[in-house]
Amino acid sequence: MSKLTVTLRSGERREIEGKVGETVKAVILDAGIYEVHGITNCGGCCSCGTCHVIFDDTVAELLPAPEECELDLLDIVPDRAAGSRLACQVQFTDLLDGAAVRIGSGE
Repeated sequence: MSKLTVTLRSGERREIEGKVGETVKAVILDAGIYEVHGITNCGGCCSCGTCHVIFDDTVAELLPAPEECELDLLDIVPDRAAGSRLACQVQFTDLLDGAAVRIGSGE
């Protein structure tokens, strides 16, 4: 199991473990963190943007580039940053072991 440090909207940081091959959203939800699961949850189909997370810039550079549908949704999240991604679109790989991610505003 690989580890991921998640910063909640409250500022609380939690170190969680996840299974490589899952999406980052699934790893976060499996750890009991439901802030990435909004009212308009699309089930990971890249159509709602409620699972917005922000990776540290150095980690974000290691991730595969987002597809057009993800970029379109990121254009409308209020707190978009350089490391912004949709957690449902990022695979949890060994590259993310020890990485940090912050939950977006969810608005």
